[in-house]
Amino acid sequence: MGEAEPSSADAPSALALYVHWPFCLSKCPYCDFNSHVRESVDQAAWQGALLRELDHFAALLPGARVASVFFGGGTPSLMPPETAAAVIDRAAARWSLTADAEITLEANPTSTEAACLEEFRAAGVNRVSLGVQALDDRVLDFLGRGHDAAEARQAVAVAQRIMPRSSFDLIYARPGDTVEAWRDELTEALSFADNHLSLYQLTIEKGTPFYREEREGAFALPDDDTGRALYDLTQETMGEAGFTAYEVSNHARGGNECRHNLAYWRYDDYVGIGPGAHGRIRPAGEGRQATRQHAGPETWLAAVERDGHGTAETRGLDSQEQAREMLMMGLRLAEGVSESHLRQRTGCEPDRVIDRTALARLVDAGYLERRDGRLGATSAGRPLLNSVLAELLA
Repeated sequence: MGEAEPSSADAPSALALYVHWPFCLSKCPYCDFNSHVRESVDQAAWQGALLRELDHFAALLPGARVASVFFGGGTPSLMPPETAAAVIDRAAARWSLTADAEITLEANPTSTEAACLEEFRAAGVNRVSLGVQALDDRVLDFLGRGHDAAEARQAVAVAQRIMPRSSFDLIYARPGDTVEAWRDELTEALSFADNHLSLYQLTIEKGTPFYREEREGAFALPDDDTGRALYDLTQETMGEAGFTAYEVSNHARGGNECRHNLAYWRYDDYVGIGPGAHGRIRPAGEGRQATRQHAGPETWLAAVERDGHGTAETRGLDSQEQAREMLMMGLRLAEGVSESHLRQRTGCEPDRVIDRTALARLVDAGYLERRDGRLGATSAGRPLLNSVLAELLA
């Protein structure tokens, strides 16, 4: 477990707002996100619908303070900067923004999108996350990306000049990856990175072109031993560069963690607007609820125009379900889960959802540790977290 102060996770938190923009210029073959390609988008209709849905949730949660806004997708940097400005302004008007609110935009590192960053900064965005994914043109072509490595480097430089904070993503454990090649690529990334990097192992998701192609033998991912060696190298290299692995795939120098994503992992309250967005909210006088918006862009838009919101499901969460969710999210963090925070947030004792026999076995094996009122995954347990959670919460 990391050395984060428990008070930072235990203190009451403000609201996080997620805004989903579902459109992309093309669909990457590894992507299973709710993203869609359309020949044209009615920008005025979409801006109006996002504002109406925000108004709907503002009525449910009056008086909230918004600590972070995250424009995700899809490719939200394809939306007009005026739409981002309108959403930010409406959030400030219907709720209020904290003085240091983090407002993040996901963007592709193409020259066209980088050219719009000045306008997004003027709209209120103060953090950008670039989907670089690789620094090798051959790999970028394999991943179906619409930029080359030189364009990516330039976009990172533009983002760092314009935005107070920036990050970019890389995908590793790709077909043919070796420890030596990944070391070189990661070292290059660190030479021009700001203070945050997101580093993901390539996974093959059902329903994607990669899923079919891998099954047909078009390519093969590195074997388990190589994958683990690549992961270990990542942790070692990032640590030596002063980047803490504050979450399984996210690394930052102190104080530069993505505060919006921390809200998810710490099980704080968050609103999700836009197609397929999820939320965890506590309307006044009610218990914690899970919300899910209609996933199809046209279905969502029609619902908002008809009803004022595109909510497909609102479901109450009992105390044990909340505790399970909080553990599943919080154990991704180096700081782990504060047991007192879990009791306070969910009303559930940790031992009601944890298999105590499995916990003892996982602690003895060195995958989990329980100390100072916190439960966390060790450095050995974090790369095996899905299996650890399956056993712990069986």
